[in-house]
Amino acid sequence: MDNDTENLIARINATLATTRLSAWQRTFLTDMQSRVARYGGNTRLSEKQRRKLEEIIGSSTPMKVIPFIPRQKPDRRSHGQGRKSTFYRGRWRSRRLLLRSTISAALIVGLLAYAVIQKLPWSPPFETRERTYARTVDQQTFSVTDGDTIRLNGEASGTRLVGFNTPETFTPQCDRERELGNRASARLAEIVSKSSLRLTKVRCSCAPGTEGTDRCNYGRSCGILRADGRDVGEILISEGLAVPFICGASGCPPTPRPWCS
Repeated sequence: MDNDTENLIARINATLATTRLSAWQRTFLTDMQSRVARYGGNTRLSEKQRRKLEEIIGSSTPMKVIPFIPRQKPDRRSHGQGRKSTFYRGRWRSRRLLLRSTISAALIVGLLAYAVIQKLPWSPPFETRERTYARTVDQQTFSVTDGDTIRLNGEASGTRLVGFNTPETFTPQCDRERELGNRASARLAEIVSKSSLRLTKVRCSCAPGTEGTDRCNYGRSCGILRADGRDVGEILISEGLAVPFICGASGCPPTPRPWCS
């Protein structure tokens, strides 16, 4: 420690020993004393600090201090701002990539779910399908073709009753199927002869644009026939004359024909 520094510390100590100092001046001198004792001739003071120190301890005291040189701030435009801009651009790109990945994943899941639903053999029942119209009918307004098909008067094609399948009477695979098919037809005729009837036409389970053509249900329309509020298919199923047959939105599983097994 050089003489000037020792003299400065001694002068500070002498001033602190007096009683004429304010609390702020005493705190300031204590801080200056610590700095000079620690850094010696390399102590950095601002011009304001130097003047205040000379004012308190006396300007005639020799001292050697290094004026404080403010540290220059970095150019944000060339350094910090560039890093900040790069950081935000990177984060924005990450978010955009995450959003795109999420949307793509959601689309894939949706397409897979749609494909699975279309291939399910027992999709939602016909009652949930789009209805075209509903009307009250009676036995005189239609005829029974077989256990699951009727034909409205004036219509060129029949109406396939949906949700169930009865044994075939025209192309049976065995004698038992023909016998059960005749019984199912007779039972349907019996039901409609003594019930209050309501026919609801629904969209057939066919590929889009094919309804009403031979490529869709052999040109027949589709419907639900209720007798006294109950689906006639449920009645025939409960009596062993039909089996459930539920199609999907645009297609059906293989027609169930368990009559000969």
